[in-house]
Amino acid sequence: MAIRNRSVGLSVLSLVSSLSLASAKLAATGLTVTLNDVYYYISPFSSGKVDVPCGSLSAVPKVFGFKPVAIVNQGDVAQEDVSDLFAKWATIDDVFQPAFADGVFLAGSGVSCPGPYRNSTKACEVKAASRSFISLQKSKVPSGPYFLEVATGQVYPVYRLYEDFAGAFMESVLPTPDGGFQVLSAQIPGSAALTIGVPSRLYFTKTAEKPLAGVRLGVKDIYRIKGMKGSNGNRAWYSLYPASTYTGPAIQNLIDAGAQIVGLQKTSQFANGESATADWVDYHAPFNPRGDGYQQPSSSSSGAGASVAAYEWLDIAIGSDTGGSVRGPAGVSGLFGNRPSHGLVSLDNVMPLSPTLDTPGFLVRDPYLWDAANAALYGSNYKSMAKVKPKYPTNIKTVSFPTNPNQNAAAGIVTKFLSDLTAFVGGTANPLNLATAWAASTPAEAGGASLSEFLNTTYATLITKEQIELVREPFYRDYAAAHDGRRPFVNPVPLSRWGYGDTIPDSAHGEAVRNKTIFMEWFNTEILAPSEDPAECSSSLLLYIQSSGGLSPRNRYGSVPGVPFGFSTGRASVFSETPDHVFPLGQIAVNSTISQHEEFSPVGVSVMAAKGCDGLLVKLAQDLVEADILKVPLAGSTVEGGPIIRRRMAEMRDY
Repeated sequence: MAIRNRSVGLSVLSLVSSLSLASAKLAATGLTVTLNDVYYYISPFSSGKVDVPCGSLSAVPKVFGFKPVAIVNQGDVAQEDVSDLFAKWATIDDVFQPAFADGVFLAGSGVSCPGPYRNSTKACEVKAASRSFISLQKSKVPSGPYFLEVATGQVYPVYRLYEDFAGAFMESVLPTPDGGFQVLSAQIPGSAALTIGVPSRLYFTKTAEKPLAGVRLGVKDIYRIKGMKGSNGNRAWYSLYPASTYTGPAIQNLIDAGAQIVGLQKTSQFANGESATADWVDYHAPFNPRGDGYQQPSSSSSGAGASVAAYEWLDIAIGSDTGGSVRGPAGVSGLFGNRPSHGLVSLDNVMPLSPTLDTPGFLVRDPYLWDAANAALYGSNYKSMAKVKPKYPTNIKTVSFPTNPNQNAAAGIVTKFLSDLTAFVGGTANPLNLATAWAASTPAEAGGASLSEFLNTTYATLITKEQIELVREPFYRDYAAAHDGRRPFVNPVPLSRWGYGDTIPDSAHGEAVRNKTIFMEWFNTEILAPSEDPAECSSSLLLYIQSSGGLSPRNRYGSVPGVPFGFSTGRASVFSETPDHVFPLGQIAVNSTISQHEEFSPVGVSVMAAKGCDGLLVKLAQDLVEADILKVPLAGSTVEGGPIIRRRMAEMRDY
């Protein structure tokens, strides 16, 4: 076993102490080491203290006075069974490795102290099976791997370090004892990549009060959390404003449920829709790991989608969806993702694009975790059906679905899913044309306008008028005050959209809200009406294609950005406030012009239900997985897993 120091800006005098002199303040920010060529970060915040017998653990290596150890609490296992326990730990936790088990603190029972120590309250050391066992009378420190500061008996939690080779994160995050966060200050070798630290899963136990205990969470960099600065995808914003003094209620709900935030993730600027290469100027767009690794990650929750698709060590990410910012990344990354019913949780301390339309949603591989995360985030506004036998709607409405399964590979996947779904629910599929349905029952308030005419400018008006007032104007004012009247740099897409907002009168906003409301009332009556049966919730389901496996390489220059006019099926949930969930269906083989090789690209559909029926859609995803109609996507170059080229290149480097 080898242990090496990779210190990052830390005095070797002490990991945790702060030394204050008349003119100096010295504070620890953590320590980076390698243990058997695996990179770890030792937190500067102690988990507790243990008794260390003098001269003990002599065979365990140390660096700067720290030794890798394992703590096993009473009831977990007896001394003679620790080998089986450690084998289990190694299978469920990517942080633990056998080297931590060379020195074992066994709390409560299991160590027979020799001679005069047998009935003593003091700790003793017993060597057996090439391990050193130290007795503990009791311990409040959770079981798992730690680094022990021998001189003080303090034990520090361990974070395994990973390279963010997909470029999905803005900053790595470390929780602090005051309930806030700070930057996790570690850097391992990587090609212009951040280092992300993840805590051991062994520290956490799921309970009814903590259903997300130990779940590793990525957070879109529009959510403010205590102690961390934010950027909204803009460098000037990051440099101008201080760290947040509190965490908003949406993220706090997840923290209270036990989720472990590991980093803030990239967003396209001010959550507007941007394309890689063409529009990302202040920061580089994340890399979608699927296929050849150079396809668009979609936006604005691009960091969330790229990371969950790329990293097995990340469980879930929270993004936001105003016009498709969760659904788009979920589709191109082959993940589950949701735009929820509007208004399920407060978005206080979150940067707005349009409060009238903004929603928080998840990107995730596991539909069971999806349900637990929804319940934690949305609270009592989310009606989980995890323990309910639903009565699924039998009226399945489809928009622009292929009719010929032999049309292409994606059509075969989509039509088979539709056939399997209708058979599963015992229903029928009915093609729907929203424009035709609107024309047949146009609300009187619409004045006879077609659907596309009626809603042509609605989305563009709402996002520009609201973001100009709530974000741009105070930002410009604050920046000018701090920089002698200067204006900050802003990417082309937000500038283009804000420019449109400046050209229309303030009265346009009221008209846009009115048109949205008229459409919502029509849609939620004529198209996706609620069901009177709570077990059914929605009178029907509506399906449209979210991703068809087509290629959209990121190495293309775009045209001058325009304004998001028009109406599409994806806007139906935006205006109607109904839930819209992405289901990954599979993948198709495509010939990449980049790799000159056959690659695989995701195919997925969006499934919509009546407002408030979010739990029904997640339960449907779970049941379709159980019925082998859907497959749980894996992290990797394909939805079935597989090595990612950028990751493989990183692993080949000689550290």
